[in-house]
Amino acid sequence: MLTVGVDIGGTSVRAGVVDAAGSVLDTARTPTPSGVAPLEQAIAATVGQLARRHPVSAVGLAVAGFVTSDRRSVRFAPHLAWRGTPVADRMTEVLGMPVVLEHDANAAALAEYRFGAARGARVAVLVALGTGIGGALLIDGQVFRGAHGVAPELGHLRLVPGGRPCPCGKYGCWERYCSGTALSTTAVELLARNPGRASLLARESSRDPGWVTGQRVAGAARDGDPIALQAMAELARWLGEGLALVADVYDPEVVVIGGGVSESAPLFLDDAREHYASVITGTGHRPLARIRTAQLGDQAGIVGSAALARDLATTLAESRTDLAPGAG
Repeated sequence: MLTVGVDIGGTSVRAGVVDAAGSVLDTARTPTPSGVAPLEQAIAATVGQLARRHPVSAVGLAVAGFVTSDRRSVRFAPHLAWRGTPVADRMTEVLGMPVVLEHDANAAALAEYRFGAARGARVAVLVALGTGIGGALLIDGQVFRGAHGVAPELGHLRLVPGGRPCPCGKYGCWERYCSGTALSTTAVELLARNPGRASLLARESSRDPGWVTGQRVAGAARDGDPIALQAMAELARWLGEGLALVADVYDPEVVVIGGGVSESAPLFLDDAREHYASVITGTGHRPLARIRTAQLGDQAGIVGSAALARDLATTLAESRTDLAPGAG
């Protein structure tokens, strides 16, 4: 059985045909438009490209937003047009095949549990470091959603009371200190405190203050830039601090670090592990979670949502068999 997984972000709609082993066989993508109707048309067109080339049976949508517990509607998505929208039912009607929704971090965590770095873990946490922080918790392979389908919002745990302002309205959220955006902010602050220090970041930012992005800070760190290395050390410290808090609450067997920032993991992950181990409650007297980088990269959302679509298609097929005349 082949299914389609669609990762719907604020920049692009990325779709892939996925088989039962989690392999992505074909892909298509399009820019993410604004407005509900254009967005749904873009999804339909992207899935349609793949459906014309492969015999697909169901579709999973990975959405960066709040998805209801029944995985049928989007309550809110900060970078998309849906607000309290029954997306699954509408797209099922448009596409003519079953559609299921999932939060993008949950979809990525499921992919890593079934096919990647969290395979077989009884309790697993995914921390996706990107523009912000996405989080997911799996218990025996099942997503923990909370009472209203929005848990866990790990990126908005407050690590620094009165700290950096966050778009969520709070101050000192974890993602303001540990994300691609945070890496840029930290570098800019360090440059302001060290105006005379020799640095590629200093030279380039003096010409264009907007030049300092998280990606460029990571690149400069790989080249040995002292300011960039200091910013990366700060990210490692805050990652370890946040992971210790997460471990105190959930006691996971495995923590998977994903998202775009994880591509620079060799620059910060060992330091983050050390800091995590030093500040966790009961340090030295309890097992520590294995902290691993994601294996599926930016295809995790596609693979995970396609796997959920396969589960839905299988369930529907079994129910039709049970209801068939003479069944049983």
